[in-house]
Amino acid sequence: MIAIIDYGAGNIKSVQNAVEKLGFETLLTSDFDEIINAEKVIFPGVGEASTAMNYLKEKKLEQLIPTLTLPFLGICLGQQLLCNYSEEGETECLGIFNISVKKFPNTEIVPHMGWNNLQNISSKILKNISEEDNFYFVHTYYCEMGNETSSVCDYILPFSATLEKNNFFGTQFHPEKSGDVGSKILENFLNLN
Repeated sequence: MIAIIDYGAGNIKSVQNAVEKLGFETLLTSDFDEIINAEKVIFPGVGEASTAMNYLKEKKLEQLIPTLTLPFLGICLGQQLLCNYSEEGETECLGIFNISVKKFPNTEIVPHMGWNNLQNISSKILKNISEEDNFYFVHTYYCEMGNETSSVCDYILPFSATLEKNNFFGTQFHPEKSGDVGSKILENFLNLN
């Protein structure tokens, strides 16, 4: 069973549909036991950092998530909340990745919305992905570069497109909205041992 953390944000259904299309059973949940007993956990992200963190705190999930040892994937805001701190709402996050989340400089091309490729690919979940493949991004805040950066996107400036540390993985782009290459990434994650 794949637990998809339900924290009241939109877009959760599209992640659930993408995972089920790959033949995996899913459960939308914010329940401790259901999350602990899952095979893997996905933390989809749409919304605002401080609101999402407040919901996690309400459910005491901010205590649970850092202790998990099963494979865990944060998507978009889900990746950002795995970092130390976000400028969005001046939010203390979960502190799994030793990285801060910053706002893109104010320009007419922000938010970053559209298709971009990845560089310096080194993540386990990016197996069989090339620098020619494009992924769908939509965000105004970005994860800085750091030791846990496992691929880079260059939009206005280079930032962490994916992060990886032990059993924790993150994607700034939306694999569930990135067609076949996005499905391949979800499949890589779902088939991790």
